[in-house]
Amino acid sequence: MPVHIFGRPCEINRIMELADYYKLSFIEDAAEATGAEYLTGSEKNTKKWKKVGTFGDCGVFAFYPNKQMTTGEGGMIVTDDENIYKLCRSMRNQGRSEDGAWLQHERLGYNYRISDINCALGIAQLERIDEILAKREKVARLYNERLRVFEELIIPEFEEGKKISWFVYVVRLIDKYSRRNRDLILAKLKEAGIGCSNYFTPIHLQPFYRKMFGYKKGDFPVTEKVSERTIALPFYNNLKEEQIDYVCEKLIKIIQSI
Repeated sequence: MPVHIFGRPCEINRIMELADYYKLSFIEDAAEATGAEYLTGSEKNTKKWKKVGTFGDCGVFAFYPNKQMTTGEGGMIVTDDENIYKLCRSMRNQGRSEDGAWLQHERLGYNYRISDINCALGIAQLERIDEILAKREKVARLYNERLRVFEELIIPEFEEGKKISWFVYVVRLIDKYSRRNRDLILAKLKEAGIGCSNYFTPIHLQPFYRKMFGYKKGDFPVTEKVSERTIALPFYNNLKEEQIDYVCEKLIKIIQSI
């Protein structure tokens, strides 16, 4: 289950080769990547852009309010496998049979039925998804232009062969900074009226995983090292250039003061 994290496509060609070699099912987590694309093929005349979520046995998208497009709440599974399609329809509808007969449950199911109202909102958003993605890309480019010259930060660069669907804008402090430094920077940014956060906490350090599997700090040092230095900056479709200037100026000034 590769995750197209932050709207950035995974190395899908390599993942598909592994899945094929080991005969693995291939589920794409595209929850943060609606509209992202990956350049497939190895030869010049065979290369073509393809949407993420359409490579695997199935793809999963999410439409929570902080995503590129929203239905208020809910998500979507896409597949071209008839069996997966029928199974998902049944499971989301309380495990009912294909004909949906009342009080007839063929398997364990759930009430995962998204409402028509949510869907109507999503359809309206989908009609302007290209505009939404273009605006978000513009904001990312403006951030990159201002922060690229600052060597204390690692910024999320564009990549050849990938069309990123910008979900968040997360920078990383270089290795000389500690988690304590990062947390101090976050606090000072918030004092300046700038909404920000760390992003993400390593999954193996979540309380459930610690309790269930016995994971502890130090088990995945690279993951922990990256996580301890991340800063998610304000990011949304209509973020103005002067607001981006303010965020970048404050961020650089705060880091230089540490």
